[in-house]
Amino acid sequence: MATMAAPHLFHINPSGNRSNPLSNGSLNQFSSFYKPKGFSSVQINYRNLRTQATSDGRKQVEVVYNLDEKLNRLADEVDMNAGLSRLSLFSPCKINVFLRITSKRPDGFHDLASLFHVISLGDTIKFSLSPSKTTDRLSTNVPGIPLDERNLIIKALNLYRKKTGSDKFFWVHVDKRVPTGAGLGGGSSNAATALWAANQFSGCLATEKELQEWSGEIGSDVPFFFSNGAAYCTGRGEMVQDIPSPVPFDLPMVLIKPPEACSTAEVYKRFRLDVSSTADPLTLLEKISKNGISQDVCVNDLEPPAFEVLPSLKRLKQRIIAAGRGKYDSVFMSGSGSTIVGVGSPDPPQFIYDEEDYKDVFFSEATFITRADQQWYTEPSSSSNAGSLADQSSWTT
Repeated sequence: MATMAAPHLFHINPSGNRSNPLSNGSLNQFSSFYKPKGFSSVQINYRNLRTQATSDGRKQVEVVYNLDEKLNRLADEVDMNAGLSRLSLFSPCKINVFLRITSKRPDGFHDLASLFHVISLGDTIKFSLSPSKTTDRLSTNVPGIPLDERNLIIKALNLYRKKTGSDKFFWVHVDKRVPTGAGLGGGSSNAATALWAANQFSGCLATEKELQEWSGEIGSDVPFFFSNGAAYCTGRGEMVQDIPSPVPFDLPMVLIKPPEACSTAEVYKRFRLDVSSTADPLTLLEKISKNGISQDVCVNDLEPPAFEVLPSLKRLKQRIIAAGRGKYDSVFMSGSGSTIVGVGSPDPPQFIYDEEDYKDVFFSEATFITRADQQWYTEPSSSSNAGSLADQSSWTT
């Protein structure tokens, strides 16, 4: 039996006018929230009306009803009539467990071979249908993020409308936890998540395979996020081969990123193929599948040029290895930087806390995750908040 909500009182004064304690806007707030399409007002059928006299002679009508029950029923009716109107999704980032650059292409890009894996650090993106038929509206919790067509979320929504003919526009809010310029693919994940969301709002006009193929027009890393979360990626990164996760999901790691970002273009500009690793990427993948993660398999050919661009990043990696005293199975840079990953422990070394030079460093623990077929990624319930000794509002693109 449903619990009765507290009664609301309508006072009738001698002139016959009624003062309604809900007329201050509280009921209107419920009304506006639960009518995304064509529902003009909240209609509540009041029950159990009781009239009694107050000490000053006024009449008092007591209306007893269960507000939660009424609003839940109303929300169900709206959902049936209007379809999906709001959606909140987890947008996780990735790390490159190894990253080999195998050749330079005629178009100026490089071919790579890499084990990409989704991890539990991510943003939360909230989508709502917009009444506008011309523009999307984007907001975020940190300054410095572009909110126009430069943002990959807006690019993804525009691309979806172009490919499908959908006329739906959105209000989007990003609760940002993944730092930018980090080599973690946060922006690419946001774009993939926006494509997924737009498709849900439109009744899945496109298949996952189509979304994956289209997403390569946004960026090389975007198609990976339409994998199951673990993939062997080649080409510019857009050729994605799903694989069973070769690593245990309870294997902890710590991500440590200095405030400085590495320019991907500058890193590739300094890359030299003739002095890069000669390790066979398929052999690296086989070793990880058989023996797990170790320092010798976590090869990243972009580390040397990134360390030229940002010499302090090389010192940071060396210090993490030395201070870890063996507690990390491997310490390596993800992508083109500037995040250093320590696999095997969720904790940063003590000097990150103690030394003034590292007071602005971002750090977060994480684990490996995947997603179920036909479902988007979900944040593990045990996932902790990202930590930092800095004000994270200083993140920039």
